[in-house]
Amino acid sequence: MGRLRRLFGDLLPEGFPGTLAPGENALAAAEVAGGGHLVVTELGLWLPPGRRIGWHLISKAVWRDGSLTVVEAEEAGSAGAAVLLADREPVRFALPRPGKVPLMVRQRVDGSIRGRHRHELPGGGVWFVQRKLPGQDGSVLQARPDPGVDSEVVAAIAREASERLAPPPV
Repeated sequence: MGRLRRLFGDLLPEGFPGTLAPGENALAAAEVAGGGHLVVTELGLWLPPGRRIGWHLISKAVWRDGSLTVVEAEEAGSAGAAVLLADREPVRFALPRPGKVPLMVRQRVDGSIRGRHRHELPGGGVWFVQRKLPGQDGSVLQARPDPGVDSEVVAAIAREASERLAPPPV
């Protein structure tokens, strides 16, 4: 690994305040206008001032006009083996020299998705997404309803879907 770092340089920005997990490597980094860095690793996207979002919890990432806008999902509950999500407000990061960060974020977010299905309900709909968990072999079924959709109905559907997707007992 030392030889690779000498060849390509250390991608972790100087003064990075986070602590990478064992075996976690910085794959790309870009300075954020106003301070801090975005850092792409195998396990997620590090945001200033040093907090990582796992790839499975990024609902959306859009690169436009020199800025990366990230929508992070938070776990709002569970329904059987499924996880119920709620989106946080989008956060925008201006990147004067983005390098590979926007492309790698897109690849990692898309790469975490194993399957997705939109189900319409009264008052909106819900996305059911099977996502790979970063750094693990398994995956998780996530349910992300539109605002205003009945959470009990979503939980019931998610619970049933997770039971159908569960591997048969051995």
